[in-house]
Amino acid sequence: MTSFAHDLPFDPSYGYTRDELLSVPAPAAPDDFAAFWRARHDEALKVATEPEIGPLEDERDGLRIHGVTFTSVGGVRLGGWLARPAEGAAEHGFVIGHGYGGRQEPGPDLPLPRSAAILPCVRGMGGRGLWPGIPDVADVHVRHGIESRDTYVIGDCVADLWCAASALGELVPELAPGGGPGAPRLGYLGESFGGGLGALALPWDDRFGAAQLTVPTFGNHPLRLTLRCVGSGESLRAYHREHPQVIEVLRYFDAATAAAWLRLPTLVAAALFDPSVPPPGQFAVHNALAGPRELQVLSAGHFEHEGLAGEAARLRGNRERFFRAHLG
Repeated sequence: MTSFAHDLPFDPSYGYTRDELLSVPAPAAPDDFAAFWRARHDEALKVATEPEIGPLEDERDGLRIHGVTFTSVGGVRLGGWLARPAEGAAEHGFVIGHGYGGRQEPGPDLPLPRSAAILPCVRGMGGRGLWPGIPDVADVHVRHGIESRDTYVIGDCVADLWCAASALGELVPELAPGGGPGAPRLGYLGESFGGGLGALALPWDDRFGAAQLTVPTFGNHPLRLTLRCVGSGESLRAYHREHPQVIEVLRYFDAATAAAWLRLPTLVAAALFDPSVPPPGQFAVHNALAGPRELQVLSAGHFEHEGLAGEAARLRGNRERFFRAHLG
């Protein structure tokens, strides 16, 4: 167990040792879990994303960064950023998810040089993902449409990532599956909310070749519903107390359950102490992975601490090495 001084009314390590975290399982999947997600993926691939590049917003480290818009399922028009080499063709491509609350800027450098990336804002999140009728506050967003697996917003957010990958292939043709012999497979990066969405999205999409998930959420919902937190999971806990039948919907949106179908090489950074995303859920995602996997254990997630900068630097180094090995 890892402990830090804090004023929270609960223990963000939840009493788990590292060995116990490495034994947290994934819940059993509904019988039609894979069929449900494959059908959602097929629907997303039919979308004409019609991406449009906006004006140049930044140029740094050999990259040009533009605003971008594209269409996702349901005709929802989303925005984000497109980064691509200032000169020459892209040798690697990435879809980069974001945490709950969205993103207001494109963020740090890409994990590999000579790369292009799309950084989408999923529906409801961030200034470029706002859409009428979809809440933009995490605690409300996470419950939007939760009455049914077919209307739950998390399923549409997963589809937004698939459509972002399609848009990237259109905007950077050398990254498309038909971009010629040896066209590269994509990498995926996601943290927290984006990590959970990635675990749900990637098992069904063969355009991707490797993934890195940091403190992923949505892992082992039955267990998460018993663990107090300060993240979006607390909103789900409150809803579940009034509507216990919601667990039947959440079974289809469990990142740990999905990880049992995820055969891509995957690097997971999971924390021993995290007040926002309980560590047992994070480790459940890692533990269930069906393909080659690596684990970097963080002392804490969603929490400022003295060793944060060093751990982040080690993760950047591991990420670059990992993607070089699996996308190079």
